[in-house]
Amino acid sequence: MTTALAVPGLAMASPVMVAAGCGGTGPELDALAPLAGLGAFVTRTVTLDARLGGPPPRLAESPSGFINAIGLQNPGIDQFLARELPWLAAHTVPAVVSVAGASIGEYAAITRRLAVAPGVAGVEVNVSVPDGVDLGLFDASEPFAAARAVSAVRRELPRGIPVLAKLAPEAGRVAEFARAVAEAGADAVVVGNAVPAVMPQGRPGGLSGPAIAPLALRCVAAVREAAAELPVIAAGGVQDTAGARAFLDLGAVAVQVGTALLHDPTVAARIAAELQGETR
Repeated sequence: MTTALAVPGLAMASPVMVAAGCGGTGPELDALAPLAGLGAFVTRTVTLDARLGGPPPRLAESPSGFINAIGLQNPGIDQFLARELPWLAAHTVPAVVSVAGASIGEYAAITRRLAVAPGVAGVEVNVSVPDGVDLGLFDASEPFAAARAVSAVRRELPRGIPVLAKLAPEAGRVAEFARAVAEAGADAVVVGNAVPAVMPQGRPGGLSGPAIAPLALRCVAAVREAAAELPVIAAGGVQDTAGARAFLDLGAVAVQVGTALLHDPTVAARIAAELQGETR
């Protein structure tokens, strides 16, 4: 299965992607299930400066879901480019770098570094971190604000590198957000992300996994109805081939697998292989 034209500028061998933050830095997942058969690997979200992440405990299971308060732990853009991107650039899977910033200026500064780095196949602008304000990130809770972040990234990148905007699964507003970021230069949207929740200790976090799949499905349908020409990448609760197919049947051009990898690191590769088998 080839989806080379599904997202302009991003040639994918499969419609199955690894979601941001769920595949380690690449080598960890590749050692258990080769990345070569996947459509793309989305990195953990990278910020301008290093972040140590939240205090433990950072993870908690919930019925049909998973709550995390990782706090965007990452080494910062410079160390990411020096230590993590080179491995991904040397492999065949396209590397899409997820980014977030505390300000529009930070989004631009991060992207300027990525624009000249070898091996960047795309940039995913994370404007839907569930606890973003608590983490000191730019407040993208309104469509115009999300559009500003996307525009800052788009301006700094060569036209051949696609920009993906990662949107929150807010069923009543996701179509409005999708239109806004598309006008700002997004080549595709990722719908959606973890939804706001709290850890058992009361700290803000994000709920992901099968529990949010019905919500993500509704959001994908809403975006497809409102902006049929905009490529949609679905994320939210994909744990098997049937779940991936449900999103693809709604018109999504690809799916991202995230939380399921924490239970079974081979699941994305297996879904990709099974979908490939269906097309033969």
